[in-house]
Amino acid sequence: MPEPRDRVAADEPRSPWLRGGFVLAAAFVGFVTVIGAALAVGSDNPGEDDAATPPRTPETRTSAPAADGGDCPELTDRARDIPAAAPADVTWTLYGSVALPSSRAAGPAVTDDDVARCYARTPLGALLATSQISVRYLAAGDWREVTRAQTVGAGRDAYIADRGEAERTADADGATGAVHGQIAGFRFVTYHDTTAVIQTVWRFPDGRMQSATTTVLWRDGDWKLEYPADPAAPTPVDSLAGYTAWGGV
Repeated sequence: MPEPRDRVAADEPRSPWLRGGFVLAAAFVGFVTVIGAALAVGSDNPGEDDAATPPRTPETRTSAPAADGGDCPELTDRARDIPAAAPADVTWTLYGSVALPSSRAAGPAVTDDDVARCYARTPLGALLATSQISVRYLAAGDWREVTRAQTVGAGRDAYIADRGEAERTADADGATGAVHGQIAGFRFVTYHDTTAVIQTVWRFPDGRMQSATTTVLWRDGDWKLEYPADPAAPTPVDSLAGYTAWGGV
């Protein structure tokens, strides 16, 4: 959701996307996102980084659809315990310049352009969904599609409307060079098979770190990122003490 106009430009951005220099570009400036953001977004089509992975067609698994997962294929992850260490068998792929995790067992099982969907109804599935969606709905070339398909909550429609207006009026000439934060760790606050609250630590090139809290909800057979009316601000952290270290770069 957007902050009031007089607050948007007042202070250093609260989000891991800008604070400390996390900039995806600058065609869009000044919104509070689900992770508490004022950010700048303007990459024409971040997608998976061409240098990191070859072009690929949308991926689907060939197993039978899950009973409650709509058109999602059934995934093999059944673990109900919250991960006590960095999850094994996770592959990290650059999306733009941000490394995002995926797992054959826990998802995303289907990737169609900017939308990566179909996650296991497990703690690992929730963690992967949080990591993937919270980046894609901000950075995607078709961010509206990602936002409509993969977020829910009281602030979603206002975010779509206000970001669209900001992009129409933004001064692209004011863009600065992109400096990207990366996932560095996580901690589960709560987990239920319908709701997961997860804190993700982001590390920036200058060494600073922030912890951002996000919620995913199980809706229509998949995890959806909650976009609340009043997002919580990220908090600075000095170390990964109390978190599980986890990252792709």
